[in-house]
Amino acid sequence: MLRNFIFISIFLVMFLLACEQPSDSNTHIQPEKENPEPNPNDFPDDIKISISGVTISIKLEDNTTTRSLVATLRKSAITYTAGDYGGFEKVGTLGFTLPTNPSQITAVAGDVILYGNNQIVLFYGSNSWSYTRIGKMIYNSLDELKSFLKAGEGNIQVTLSL
Repeated sequence: MLRNFIFISIFLVMFLLACEQPSDSNTHIQPEKENPEPNPNDFPDDIKISISGVTISIKLEDNTTTRSLVATLRKSAITYTAGDYGGFEKVGTLGFTLPTNPSQITAVAGDVILYGNNQIVLFYGSNSWSYTRIGKMIYNSLDELKSFLKAGEGNIQVTLSL
């Protein structure tokens, strides 16, 4: 009987050891970060433009200008003053430069353009010139766009953000 008890005890100990999950001391589960850092290679489809408490989207072109603009916006939003020019656009100076790749184009209502290397132009009409495309504002009607841009009403504060 003692022999059976020893045999069964040894068998149970070996069985329990065989069933134990192996542990790998080199494996550690890292908790997810609440706000992971954005991948600088990720390029958003759009950015936001806000004027007088109203925000709409700008669908971005994918070029060196917009990639540089997005890199700047990842640090913080940009606010600048824009004024009417020529009865077809609002234009404002950023206060910093962006890389350019201008070409002769006809900009139309809704286009967001870089003029020179530091001026953002928001079109509510059209004009042909050598510009670098940034993107296109998303809006429902020309009247809505003109109201948003306060076309013909003087200077506005413009905020660009992600």
